[in-house]
Amino acid sequence: MNASVAIQVLPNVTEDEEVIRIVDECIAYIKSFGLSTYVGPFETTIEGDYDQLMEIVAGCQKIAIQAGCNQVSTYVKIVYKPEGEVLTIEKKVSKHH
Repeated sequence: MNASVAIQVLPNVTEDEEVIRIVDECIAYIKSFGLSTYVGPFETTIEGDYDQLMEIVAGCQKIAIQAGCNQVSTYVKIVYKPEGEVLTIEKKVSKHH
């Protein structure tokens, strides 16, 4: 695991329930890859191979549009360590949960 990505998908819709529905579809898409994932109130963190994570990030935009919004804003934080491994979600947050 050479990368960790935090992604926040913000669909351009007016109703809160639609935001939740579309974001839930993006989260289901992310989880379908079977990677270590942590869903928080503002973003979802995923751990894995850098190239695969970048594909997932790109796919989230497409999933949101397919789910019914006409525009989506996405905010991404990336930790990438080509040689070695990045700190895990477990190491970062387990003591707080």
